[in-house]
Amino acid sequence: MVLIDGKKVSGEIRNRLAEEVQELKKKTGKTPGLATVLVGDDPASAVYVRNKNKICGELGFQSFEQKLSSDTSEEKLLQLVEELNANKDIHGILVQLPLPDQIDSEKILQAIDPNKDVDGFHPINVGKLVVGNALLTPCTPTGIIELLDHYDIEISGKHAVIVGRSNIVGKPVSMLLLQRNATITICHSRTQNLEEVTRSADILVAAVGRANFVTEEMVSEGTVVIDVGINRVDGKLTGDVDFEPVSKKASYITPVPGGVGPMTIALLMENTLKAFKESL
Repeated sequence: MVLIDGKKVSGEIRNRLAEEVQELKKKTGKTPGLATVLVGDDPASAVYVRNKNKICGELGFQSFEQKLSSDTSEEKLLQLVEELNANKDIHGILVQLPLPDQIDSEKILQAIDPNKDVDGFHPINVGKLVVGNALLTPCTPTGIIELLDHYDIEISGKHAVIVGRSNIVGKPVSMLLLQRNATITICHSRTQNLEEVTRSADILVAAVGRANFVTEEMVSEGTVVIDVGINRVDGKLTGDVDFEPVSKKASYITPVPGGVGPMTIALLMENTLKAFKESL
């Protein structure tokens, strides 16, 4: 079994991005700008945003941090998004989810300029992803593909089973795998004979949001197991995969933490750089 090291791979991506940013700055006198918007004081969201802004500094990006109170109105947030859309120094806009109840998340995500939508969630970018010509693709799914490529794991012709059908991971990763000529099965809460389906996987992506949901009975010998889950159990982070027993059967497996997680922020930065280069 090979442990897939997301920290190492994301570190290599970040080093490459930092070098490219310096080269572009010399040529153009400009740097990529990422705006993060945090509404309210959700502790986990605050940590995510702080990490993103810290990495912006490390890579030589400009960071535009916007903090709003939890009672902010939808109208005020839409107004802020419009201002960020119009700001030529900003190339990526990230509104941290979840948003407070009084704000319609869908409406906010649709208000972001698709060319600055570094999360890849805007309907225009989702449509481009489906037809196979998206510049900005969702960060976590793209990070999964990067990990598979880094470890020279064959995707073409393989059966990829995705457990979970969210718009953030399940659906987009299925599209990205399909574009790489994998055969796709998406499983969810209504899937019958789930164990039978998951055992047929060459590549198994667990993105269901339930701790230790994927057990050793659900995995065949030699399967590549990608665990996207982040769950807190007894104060410790754990994935959607029951790691110890499953790792004995897997050929490759991502740990939690240290697997897919670090890739998400690295790909967010890569998307911001892509959007910056497109703006040039």
